Amino acid sequence: MLIKEVSSKKDKQQFLNVAKAIYKDDEHWVCPLDQDIEAVFDPKKNNFHNHGKVIRWLLYDNNQTCIGRIAAFINDKKAHTFEQTTGGIGFIECIDNPEAFKLLFDTAQNWLKSHGMEAMDGPINFGENDNFWGLLIEGFSHPSYGMNYHKPYYKKHFEDYGFKTIYEQITNHLAVKKPFPERFTKIANWVAKKDGYSFKHLDTKNFEKFASDFMEIYNDAWKNFPNFSPIKYETVLESFNKMKLIMDPKLIWFAYVNDEPASFVVILPDANLMIKPLKGKLGFIEKLKFLYYKTKGVNRMRAIVMGTKEKFQKHGLESALFIKLKEYVLPLNQYDELELSWVGDFNDKMLAIHEATGATFGKRHATMRFKFP
Repeated sequence: MLIKEVSSKKDKQQFLNVAKAIYKDDEHWVCPLDQDIEAVFDPKKNNFHNHGKVIRWLLYDNNQTCIGRIAAFINDKKAHTFEQTTGGIGFIECIDNPEAFKLLFDTAQNWLKSHGMEAMDGPINFGENDNFWGLLIEGFSHPSYGMNYHKPYYKKHFEDYGFKTIYEQITNHLAVKKPFPERFTKIANWVAKKDGYSFKHLDTKNFEKFASDFMEIYNDAWKNFPNFSPIKYETVLESFNKMKLIMDPKLIWFAYVNDEPASFVVILPDANLMIKPLKGKLGFIEKLKFLYYKTKGVNRMRAIVMGTKEKFQKHGLESALFIKLKEYVLPLNQYDELELSWVGDFNDKMLAIHEATGATFGKRHATMRFKFP
């Protein structure tokens, strides 16, 4: 077997093609848009390059057939916040072959070691954790946009190499047309009517304000979690602009207490239902197809992130946000399911909110770590 660094335009295309070959017979897999994958590795489109470095490789068998790929990266802002200085790996795809997986892992490990790392987390993204994060280990069904999908054999190869799960990421599903539990509805209606409490959906004409409100809430809500790095305004604005193509602003809601940003939920139509027929491409014809599917509408949504400032976390704001959403969604008679993804198994408060809505288990991903010998 031969492993080589991705350097040419041809290599970049092969990096995309190898995944398409591995999953060609998997009815559940949705090919991510080529441009979304490539954007991760483009310094002009991913501001993580400003405080990190990334490399990727292709693996070929003895017949010169590409059978695998992997990327390794270092986020300088996070690497030194762990007990061991830790880098990351991601975008790994490979045939079911232990020697092939080992060579990919070894190559990434050696590069990370050469840059002072003592461990590697994977599979993760060189970017925020709302996309391309975690190893799918349970719930091998249709993946929502941005969520990793893997074949069941991946887990064994990660574990055989020595990776250990550091936390699991839980995805739950909510039947949109099923009424919320009575207690949940009662609390939500009470909160929604409280003096000084207001609720607004995103206004695309005022992205800057909502991006600022998002950053303020998010950084307060997550500040006490281990290894948390505050999100930058530029990163939020970049994410909002990326979502613009598929977002419905009335699915993204903010709560305010006496005009102070307090809580939010960001929900998007499941773009994977629109892009599955495109097979990763987004040329002129594919854009026409995408617009057709977007106009036609999809029946699934994904809640990609929620957050509430610490001082408002027992005020029931999240339940009121869900009520506001339902008031908009139900009359549309379009959506059947909302995917609530993903929540770390360490986040008891958010998991309790999922349970309170009546959501049921959907998927489980694992974020894993390998400590270098």
